Amino acid sequence: MTIFTDLAPLGVIDFDDRIPVDAGPVDAIFEAVARQLMAEGRIPGGFLQREGPAPAGCCAAMDLEDLRTGALIRISQDLGPSARGCRLDPRGLAEASAAAQVAIGQGIDLLIINRFGKGEADGQGLRAAMIAALDAGIPVLTAARPAYMPACAAFHGGLATVLEADAAQILDWCRGVMRQPARIAELQS
Repeated sequence: MTIFTDLAPLGVIDFDDRIPVDAGPVDAIFEAVARQLMAEGRIPGGFLQREGPAPAGCCAAMDLEDLRTGALIRISQDLGPSARGCRLDPRGLAEASAAAQVAIGQGIDLLIINRFGKGEADGQGLRAAMIAALDAGIPVLTAARPAYMPACAAFHGGLATVLEADAAQILDWCRGVMRQPARIAELQS
């Protein structure tokens, strides 16, 4: 068990998905953490990334699964096989941001944002949802690839806990940073 002595309300998993991690891809870690927190009576909100089928010669579609509703939100757009631009769909990201704001308003224990990526580095994406959660006293868990760690560091200004891609360590951080007791009684009524 990892003991965190200085818990920042933002946890950032430092990962490179081209390098295998012992616990599996970061998306599988997010899912394992979210499911375990739910089993403990916690209420995580936010998203798990899912990849859809890839058309011939194109990249796979990217969806975000809303942890509260199970709804899938498409965040990629098919630009065709020869396209070289960013395939993130700003409309999908806006829809996801709105869904995160609803979850924050309904009362969650933790907001999971699957990536601090290009959109967030550019001041867009799900950055506003992260800020809203932190402003509401809700901790945020995200992940960033090495290319986006400098922008993520500029965003948090040193007020984040950088985590390894290890489910046990991440669960320890989550348990330590969530202030409210588990809501098992609420869930059972």
